[in-house]
Amino acid sequence: MAELRLQRFQELIAEQWPGFLKGVEREGLRVDRNGFIAQTPHPVALGSALTHPRITTDYSEALLELITPVCDSTESLLHSLRQIHSYVQLNLGDELFWPNSMPCRIDGDASIPIAEYGTSNVGRLKYVYRQGLAVRYGRVMQSIAGTHYNFSLPDAFWKQWQRLAADGQTLQDFKSEQYFWLIRNFRRRSWLLMYLFGSSPALDASFVAGRPHNLKRWDDQTWYSPKATSLRMGDLGYHNNAQASLNICFNRLDTYIETLERAIHTPWPAYEAIGLWRNGEPIQINTNVLQIENEYYSAMRPKRTTQSGEKPSHALRARGVEYVEVRCLDLDPFAEVGISAAQVDFLDLFLLDCLLSESPAIDPRECDVLDNNFREVVNEGRRADLSLEVNKESHSLRDCGARIFDRLVPLAELLDRSSGRQQYTRALAVQRAKLDDDSQTASARALAAMESQGVGYLEWSLGLAENQQRALREEGLTVSEMEAERAAAEASLAATRQLEAEDGADFEAFLAHYRAQ
Repeated sequence: MAELRLQRFQELIAEQWPGFLKGVEREGLRVDRNGFIAQTPHPVALGSALTHPRITTDYSEALLELITPVCDSTESLLHSLRQIHSYVQLNLGDELFWPNSMPCRIDGDASIPIAEYGTSNVGRLKYVYRQGLAVRYGRVMQSIAGTHYNFSLPDAFWKQWQRLAADGQTLQDFKSEQYFWLIRNFRRRSWLLMYLFGSSPALDASFVAGRPHNLKRWDDQTWYSPKATSLRMGDLGYHNNAQASLNICFNRLDTYIETLERAIHTPWPAYEAIGLWRNGEPIQINTNVLQIENEYYSAMRPKRTTQSGEKPSHALRARGVEYVEVRCLDLDPFAEVGISAAQVDFLDLFLLDCLLSESPAIDPRECDVLDNNFREVVNEGRRADLSLEVNKESHSLRDCGARIFDRLVPLAELLDRSSGRQQYTRALAVQRAKLDDDSQTASARALAAMESQGVGYLEWSLGLAENQQRALREEGLTVSEMEAERAAAEASLAATRQLEAEDGADFEAFLAHYRAQ
């Protein structure tokens, strides 16, 4: 079957290769010059976090999220991301943009301000959701940042792919089926991304203050794990007991939606004990396992652009999968915009091969194995004797990785022949070098940089933040780019004011209606 799919792809690319569609959502904390989380409001010059299409906030008022439009090339993607970063850096005043996934200096939950979105019902709903995250998991966990990579293939590809497969479904159903095919293989191989791109082996001591952990001391203010790739994706990061029991099914769209919606409607005793209100204010959307779909932490999500007020699961059910979102990526602290061209090109190649490879359904046993492989690489990915389970056999990480890379070589050559360039072959070589020498991985480079500079996590990160800000400010923007960014910010502020002025529904009634959906 896999050989047949590759043969079909060769036929397709010989006719016409429409290329990839891609986008990035990059998170990052605003911090003061001492490396403490910013206590200031979202800068007015950046527009409204509620309605700006490219500059918003995630959990915290201090946690920026910069979003590119959908791009059809790596060059246009990185240009767009760099333009947004430059505009932000030019409008941060004395503050800095934190370059790492694990947060800056914090002082417990009280030091992490929840993001504010104004007085509209939609804005208040977003705030209540974040209050719910605070009472369920604490704010400290929500101060972590990452890069989300959005990947899709255009309809021109899907129509050709469906024709070659002689498939009689609607195009919408065919695309959803094929995206879940890709997702299953992503789950089988996502450990490799943690090995290559995990870059958070160390953290500031304030993050674990008063919490048990197994980290080693680097200095008085830094803890680290010598062989870890990503503390962000480990038990200290996005992890909680309620979600551990969800068993979300990634085999088909209908079962994925059913299991996710079941979690949104299943009461959880600990959250019921918290209650919905405190001091006359709502503090959770509901008391179920999940408040909304986005509360579920997973390495990849199937996505569909939602309409105003529409729930993600409703959009998926109505219109199918539009793209997939890779959510397990740490920020690249060595890249001024959090991600590099070599990483983007490798991700495209990696995800395409997930679509072209054989992808049987994942049964409960394999699901446990895949979770364990991922966890092992997150916690000890650079341990020389680390082994993973593949097809019920134990193999070294390097052997497992080499088999994946060997699969990618002819695919990279095929794409490069089509474009007349060598971008995928070059990107593959950059990542293959990390498999052959783990000192070239992002996590090893982070520790090596701290050691060579004789500093801890805070000092190293501050130095990066200052250098990156200086470079982007000196580079600046063209007059037309600056005017476009200012216009977008002003338009978002106006849109939020209009939304608040026109929003006549009582919030309690609005919230009750939302809960009833």
